[in-house]
Amino acid sequence: MRILIVEDEREMVELLKEGLEEENHSVSFAFDGRSGLEFATSSDFDAIVLDLMLPRLDGFEVTRRLRRRQDQTPILVLTARDANADIARALDLGADDYLTKPFSFVVLLARLRALARRGSSVRLPLIKVADLMLDPAAHRVSRGSYEIHLSPTEYRLLELLMRRAGRVVSRSAIVNGVWGLEKDVDGNTLDAFVRLLRSKVDKDFEPKLVQTVRGFGYSVCEEPRS
Repeated sequence: MRILIVEDEREMVELLKEGLEEENHSVSFAFDGRSGLEFATSSDFDAIVLDLMLPRLDGFEVTRRLRRRQDQTPILVLTARDANADIARALDLGADDYLTKPFSFVVLLARLRALARRGSSVRLPLIKVADLMLDPAAHRVSRGSYEIHLSPTEYRLLELLMRRAGRVVSRSAIVNGVWGLEKDVDGNTLDAFVRLLRSKVDKDFEPKLVQTVRGFGYSVCEEPRS
């Protein structure tokens, strides 16, 4: 499963990340509600683990905005707030489950598995630009009849650009979307990953889809940008 953790307690994030990755899950994380909302709307996740007491946007508002966008990604609220009114409000806004701290990690894993089973019948739509195809459900990429094997970072980069196909994505937006706000990623690292991505999705194919917009960022589009 690909899981997004939105939690402002960094020690909790590290514990969750370590435990989930030991169970072979892919984990992304954000430390405030606004960043979590941006992550959730720019990439596909199998589940979101969401705290309620967050800076910038609280978990209630994150849930409300996601459901207003018709985003049906399962949300597991993980919070110290155990009042019945809070539980009812979160569920009424669209959260799928509610777990209070302190919690059993075994129970957390079981609830995430249950959420995954509930959402397994919903097929995420394929993303296509020219003959380049990205399958968010299977995390597979192909061009024409050829399957393309990408690293996790290359995949996140391509997914972000393909979801905004035809639009220019700024360098800062790419860094935040792929690596997260907490990472100190310099421009050379981004450029290196774009070169790697091009070598896999463009080098042996026409038309070239990964475009550079000098001084601003990158774009995936069929027509070369002037």
